[in-house]
Order: sequence, then C-alpha cells, then structure tokens
Amino acid sequence: MLLLNAVSVNMVPVQGATLRIRPINLDEAKEIVSIGFTSAIGHADTANVVGGMLGVPIPANRVSVQLGFGDEALVAQYLGPRLPEGATSLPEGATIRFFHLMVGEL
Repeated sequence: MLLLNAVSVNMVPVQGATLRIRPINLDEAKEIVSIGFTSAIGHADTANVVGGMLGVPIPANRVSVQLGFGDEALVAQYLGPRLPEGATSLPEGATIRFFHLMVGEL
C-alpha cells in the first residue's frame, strides 16, 4: 500500500481507469498502515506530521508514482497554511483528511 499526500491524474497512465476515493477516519488509516506501507510523501515535515498522527515513523520519500489497475493507496491530504520548517504537529487551522484510493477499470 502506498502512502501519498496528494493525487494527480498523471499517476494513472492507463486509459479507461477509474479512481475510487473514499474518505476514511484516523482509526481506519492507522489500521491500514499497521498492515504495511511504502511512503511516497516527498516533504519531510509533512511525513513527520502524518507519522505523528498515525503513530508510526514515516520516511520522506520523493518518488514519481505510477498506479495501475487494482492498485490501492492511503492518501493523507493536508489542508491549511504552509507547514513551518521542522513541524511535527499541525499548525492552527490546519487539518489532514485521510482517503482510501483504489484504481479500477471502467
């Protein structure tokens, strides 16, 4: 399972793909990462904040992501002001929403 902090249609190079994106709560996100994950969060401060919320260390890993049919990902979408350098928690007014993403066929 990939752990992402953003999703782009460029990640799905195949024609005829569908993206199923389902909001999940923090407990569901923790359950997913307890099974295992590969970080694709490229920003160290975002990785630190998400890791603090999920209770696991998350390494920053700036990689290009390509998804195919049947692939799944956990998305931790940050909403708020720019994270201050060295952040380990969310600044005031910020939030992270979690989503389960699955790539399917039309």
